[in-house]
Amino acid sequence: MGDTTDIRKGAVIRHNNELYVVTSCQFVNPGKGQAFTKTKLKNISSGKGTEMTYKSGENVDVVEVQRQNIQFLYKNGEFFSFMNTDSYETLDVSSDIIGDDTKYLKEGIMVIASLYEGNVVAIQLPKKIVYKVITAPPAVKGDTAGGNVTKEVELDNGLKIHVPIFIKEGEEILVNTETGEYGGRSAE
Repeated sequence: MGDTTDIRKGAVIRHNNELYVVTSCQFVNPGKGQAFTKTKLKNISSGKGTEMTYKSGENVDVVEVQRQNIQFLYKNGEFFSFMNTDSYETLDVSSDIIGDDTKYLKEGIMVIASLYEGNVVAIQLPKKIVYKVITAPPAVKGDTAGGNVTKEVELDNGLKIHVPIFIKEGEEILVNTETGEYGGRSAE
């Protein structure tokens, strides 16, 4: 048994004798009234999603999961192949489990897998990932008249995001995987 502080993306919760994986959670402190945690859950057996709100300090039946570092290898139809870096075993993970995070995957990236009874039930991406800018339109003189000006660029995994106009083709940038926004230039 845990409480609301144990709720995070990838955690497994038992609710009404069913197991759910947390796909997203948000702590809300309204200022007036009690704080709470809003969660989106996905039933492990049926795949159906639901939303739950837990009051701060409320008891939550958090199920123990094994966390394992795995490396993304390639996409194989509706499955994504990962390698367990300890045993070199290949794990095929359904796109349903990864959800919207599939757009951030690129070859060689390390993620944390949550395993329950030997099966991957969720993956957790790094907060920021380095990508190379493949196409970027050039900045034109006079573009900065509006203040905070951005342009759309395409990254090496096909993802398109908005970045400041000074970013050029070939540069490596950071992308925040929680917001999908530009996170700065890469220090690498």
